[in-house]
Amino acid sequence: MATELTPPGADPTRIHNIGYRKYDGPRLGRAYARRSLYSQSLRGAYGLGRSAKSKVLPMILFGVMVLVAAIIVAVAVAAPAGTMTKLPVSYTAFAIFLQPVISLYLAAQAPQTVSRDLRFKAVPLYFSRPIERRDYVLAKFGAMASALFLLTAAPLVVLYAGALLAEFDFADQTKGFGQGLVSVALLSVLFAGLGLVMAALTPRRGFGVAAVIAVLTISYGAVSTVQAIAYTQEATGAVEWLGLFSPITLIGGVQTAFLGATSSFPGGSGPGAGAGVVYLLVVLALIAGSYAVLMRRYRKVGL
Repeated sequence: MATELTPPGADPTRIHNIGYRKYDGPRLGRAYARRSLYSQSLRGAYGLGRSAKSKVLPMILFGVMVLVAAIIVAVAVAAPAGTMTKLPVSYTAFAIFLQPVISLYLAAQAPQTVSRDLRFKAVPLYFSRPIERRDYVLAKFGAMASALFLLTAAPLVVLYAGALLAEFDFADQTKGFGQGLVSVALLSVLFAGLGLVMAALTPRRGFGVAAVIAVLTISYGAVSTVQAIAYTQEATGAVEWLGLFSPITLIGGVQTAFLGATSSFPGGSGPGAGAGVVYLLVVLALIAGSYAVLMRRYRKVGL
């Protein structure tokens, strides 16, 4: 390419207009950016807008949840008239029974939600402007909680529709359905916070998956085992307090104390109202603590 020679003594610096124009459109601000990040993260939790391979696992797990609910409904509808007056599995118990599926979904999707931004060092780009650290954490937290709520509430809708189809008592089923929605909403927020904290500790997705599985599945197995041992040793008073050390048993204790659920603890000895308050306070503390840890984590990586 030919170059123009600069005359001796002339200033060699020049400003070339290469055609870029200043953006003069509307600036939608933080609220729009937060909503966009929330929407993108929620879609990504089900593989929408991503590759076909990314859709396989979340869609399969969602299908498993709905399919199990459909099978329960089929059993209730096919039963001879008068032999069943309620669903074989209650609304509040469904998520507890299907907790391995929920844990697997969270272990797969929580790292996807936050680990890629950490691994590719994209977080500072979010914080350049107009979004702030609080907006990022709220959007990711809200998206993960919403994704879990969709996963756990959709089968309850199937159960409710099936119960009405089987002509079970409308008032009783509506009350149970409402209690189930409250339970899975609390579960979704708690699990989302814990899952994102575990996933945000490392940019490596594999480590995040292992950490989430350890916190949810291993803790539940350990607590259930110790509870069973305590029950066989007739230490029934310790059974309800041991439930404080696993996220799943925490939700089980809260819904037993306040939502009329049948306890899944050994011997059916769930927490009473007094212990239920402690369970609820621990759940709220874990949610608030998860948010605080995420804010602290992104204060460092956002620099």
